[in-house]
Amino acid sequence: MIPVHLTSRERVNSSVSDVESLHPSAQRVANALQSRGVKGPFREFSVPTKSAADAASALGCEVGAIASTLVFIVDDDPVVVIKSGAFRVDLEKLREKAGGAKVRQASPDEVRDATGQSIGGVSPVGWPQPLTTFIDDSLRQYEIVWAACGTPNAVFRTSFDELQSITGAIVISLRPS
Repeated sequence: MIPVHLTSRERVNSSVSDVESLHPSAQRVANALQSRGVKGPFREFSVPTKSAADAASALGCEVGAIASTLVFIVDDDPVVVIKSGAFRVDLEKLREKAGGAKVRQASPDEVRDATGQSIGGVSPVGWPQPLTTFIDDSLRQYEIVWAACGTPNAVFRTSFDELQSITGAIVISLRPS
């Protein structure tokens, strides 16, 4: 996917202090985040930023500081991985850590069924049911981390420690060797 290059005026609509002004899906996630103590800010883009490269370009940060929330199917169960946008998940490491016999990336329908959100906008919270969640330790190197807020157009600012705390994610290393 080709990154979206935006001018500074086009980059971000604004920091949103009033989550009521967000898209309804992002608003639900922002409310869930705020109930867990997340202060944000929450930002909404005027164009979709479905990839980590698109989001990094729009925010003016390193792609590694984008926390991608991905869904995988381990055996028959959905598992969530929160990882840096700078690399792909080593599926063999995930299979081993999750204790499964087989692992694959979830289809768009499986992602929506598991999280209630679409690919490119999956937030680390706000799902219909609890899911086993892993967070890659590579995000720890960034003081500020940005994650999706329930739509491909919305993000929120956080940190590795806050993400791990609000999700209860298991800290592991999933970078390819």
